[in-house]
Amino acid sequence: MELLFALMIGVLFSLGLYMMLRRSIVKLIIGISLIGNAGNLLVFFAGNMVRGKPPILKDNLVSDIYSLSDPLTQSLILTAIVISFGVTSFGAVLINKAYDVLNTDDVDTLTETDSSC
Repeated sequence: MELLFALMIGVLFSLGLYMMLRRSIVKLIIGISLIGNAGNLLVFFAGNMVRGKPPILKDNLVSDIYSLSDPLTQSLILTAIVISFGVTSFGAVLINKAYDVLNTDDVDTLTETDSSC
């Protein structure tokens, strides 16, 4: 099962990198989103997630501390999801405004935007 997860994370990273190297700025934002999701999955599977075990102990019961889930990874992933949603929505608005001004989403033509505005 770990091999499947490692392959899935590797495929997401490689697809994200491929999309970031394209000339379209829309594909750049999609690539950034894919790499963010791959990073979230990497942290999720490295964080010792155990099904059916809570991340917080009740009444200081320390019977089997190694079978508990780590709450730090869960909070980091939740924070990363919120931040990536904000970055993606900001990028979508930025792409929309750039397309309205320049009528293109090609990265090579976006280098000339300083003189046209």
